[in-house]
Amino acid sequence: MLQWLIDIQRDIYLTFADHIKAFAAGGSWAALAAFLPMGIVFGAVHAMTPGHSKSVLATYLAGSSSGIGRSLAVSLILSFVHVGTAVLIAVLSLPLVSVALGSVGRAPLLENLSRGLLGLIGLWMLWRAATRAGHRHEGGEGAAVGIMAGLIPCPLTLFVMTFAISRGVPQAGIAFAVTMMIGVAVTLSFVAITVVLFRQQVTRLLETRPRLVAAFSRAIEATAGIILVAVAAREILVR
Repeated sequence: MLQWLIDIQRDIYLTFADHIKAFAAGGSWAALAAFLPMGIVFGAVHAMTPGHSKSVLATYLAGSSSGIGRSLAVSLILSFVHVGTAVLIAVLSLPLVSVALGSVGRAPLLENLSRGLLGLIGLWMLWRAATRAGHRHEGGEGAAVGIMAGLIPCPLTLFVMTFAISRGVPQAGIAFAVTMMIGVAVTLSFVAITVVLFRQQVTRLLETRPRLVAAFSRAIEATAGIILVAVAAREILVR
């Protein structure tokens, strides 16, 4: 399955590279625009492969009380920042390359910052579960999680942007990145909806026992917090 996803991405990327070359050689926007919708497929398939903070998103939403609307907002913010960060790094590569980029397709500084901030969110969730504090600020918290998780730039967006910039047509790379972002958002939104519906279904099964529901909610939130802290610590220490 993973190899199939990789093959699809490779085929789309190579075709896009040909379109970029043609556009740079004097091709029209109409010809490029006809291919851009493939960027949605590219982004959706790419987001199915390991990475892209799917586990972080699922873990946070499992431990929160966010409904589908807020969960979709978190996934959209994560997608926008994930792709947008890669675009900014590519466009501002000269001043950022020696600071943020350690190797091709990676940004260690931003990755460590993202993991560290997510670790803080995990500690906050642990404290809230232990003190039985409410969820009054969960909307802002969800947006913060989306931003923090999205700080890790999308490597394929970096490759696409770098290729387009090297051909002197960064605007074509940005256009494709926008469609990729839509595709990534589709996949992450599916993950968000699935997690929320599962959590809500479990809660309904326990709704006749309010104390059990409360204990279950705190346990899930505490577990999510522990996982976020553990993931943050592992990623920072291992890297």
